Amino acid sequence: MTKFSELSLNPKVLKAVEEAGYETPTPIQEGAIPPALEGRDVLGIAQTGTGKTASFTLPMITMLARGRARARMPRSLVLCPTRELAAQVAENFDTYAKHVKLTKALLIGGVSFKEQDQLIDRGVDVLIATPGRLLDHFERGKLLLTGVQIMVVDEADRMLDMGFIPDIERIFGLVPFTRQTLFFSATMAPEIERITNTFLSNPAKIEVARQSSASETIEQVMVSFRPTRRDVAAKQKRDMLRAIIEGEGEACTNAIIFCNRKVDVDIVAKSLKKHGLNAEPIHGDLDQSHRTRTLDGFRDGSIRFLVASDVAARGLDIPNVSHVLNYDVPSHAEDYVHRIGRTGRAGRKGKTIMIHVPSDDKYLGAIESLIGNSIPRVDPPIQIGDAQAATDTAEAEADTRPERKPRRSRARRDDRKEPQAPQNAAAEPVAEEATAAAETPAPAARSRDRADDRGERGDRGNRSRGGRDRGGDRGGNRVVGMGEHMPDFISLSFDERRGGPARPDPDLDDPQADEDTAHEAEGANAPSAEETPKPKPKRRRAKKVKDEDKTPSSDPGNEDAA
Repeated sequence: MTKFSELSLNPKVLKAVEEAGYETPTPIQEGAIPPALEGRDVLGIAQTGTGKTASFTLPMITMLARGRARARMPRSLVLCPTRELAAQVAENFDTYAKHVKLTKALLIGGVSFKEQDQLIDRGVDVLIATPGRLLDHFERGKLLLTGVQIMVVDEADRMLDMGFIPDIERIFGLVPFTRQTLFFSATMAPEIERITNTFLSNPAKIEVARQSSASETIEQVMVSFRPTRRDVAAKQKRDMLRAIIEGEGEACTNAIIFCNRKVDVDIVAKSLKKHGLNAEPIHGDLDQSHRTRTLDGFRDGSIRFLVASDVAARGLDIPNVSHVLNYDVPSHAEDYVHRIGRTGRAGRKGKTIMIHVPSDDKYLGAIESLIGNSIPRVDPPIQIGDAQAATDTAEAEADTRPERKPRRSRARRDDRKEPQAPQNAAAEPVAEEATAAAETPAPAARSRDRADDRGERGDRGNRSRGGRDRGGDRGGNRVVGMGEHMPDFISLSFDERRGGPARPDPDLDDPQADEDTAHEAEGANAPSAEETPKPKPKRRRAKKVKDEDKTPSSDPGNEDAA
């Protein structure tokens, strides 16, 4: 069996490795370190948790031990998809390079530019960065990449998922063409293969495990259930998660709970804390300081459950994770491999449990096709889909639901109204004619009946709050636009101008019947000559005043008399 002492590493690096407690390299380390020390490009494909980080940090430290960096010109560059993975790589460099005088800088978001600029100005041997923050420093003129000798791309498939491939291609164009490239990925998508063919020169390909396979030390199971109703599906799913945790008992010392959405991460973490479980959320919308404190608490054991999005699915090295619980079936099959890779690391045993609902069938089929195996099914710890649970849930929903008053239809309200005798005296002849008609009423008679109804409604609408009839005997005609509480003196002026009852509505069924009814009503209500008010003579106040003010002296006819 090969040992680290046989890989031609720097003696100071070997001393740091021995102090860390490692003697035998993993397969990916054994295959990648020798060609990297020779200066060749390396393409490493290995499942997560196999030690890919040490595969490039150890040879980099050995090759960078000789030489010195210049200001703003790093000698090596390591690109990582997430802040947590970049911080973990930086910790590995601190562990393995503590006996070698090398400087490093960590360029990630959520940290002040000023502190990072000060490190770059002094010159760094190893620059560890996320693509976005690296390009920000370059565009501000604070960084030069022309001195990069070794370039490492870690978790390249995650770069593809996060949309960093255009940034990666741009960074490849900024570094020297004669650089050495170390390229590591857990899966080899067609886009990743295109990049390797473009930017790697005759690489040494090391594939120590089948693509997209899970470690054999991980026990995988799945719990399937069907929610009773769609509106309570999320609550029942959280109940199932707590039942799974209780079923594992003391064997579940700590666990990472993965959700597909950030909002679900917060909801699940809040629900677990509400039921007395020590849980904290972590996702991309949280501040970097908060994310760092949460990870540190999970590592030292002060936090038992870490509810996370896929930001914690790649590259995080937390050795003692006993369980990985997939609250949601991942929508990308590759994410399942990375999620379950957080447990069972470094040869330890681990267990993963995934909650499955019928809507996840498509994603489940893609996962089983990718890993080449069928995930074993186990019985759920609680039977949520039985009738009793559905009844309890319905009763709980009914208790919290406010009571609604029954709505009354307009037809029922109209039926309760008592018929009133028409008070419009002008429409009485028309009503008598309708009564004397034949048993089958003619259209004209129907029109007159509707006119009577309108007269009755108009008369009721013109009554004031005090109960007096504004129109008196003028037919109760309403004035459109003046409201229901029009003063009497205004209604008098309108009635004098109108001089008769309201004309029938032209929107009835029979236009000809409406016209006949209108003529009959006009003839019946026409005022006589005696009742017709006489027009008042016009007053000529100014002329009378002028005649009264005349004096005899001013009259031209009186001058001769005088």
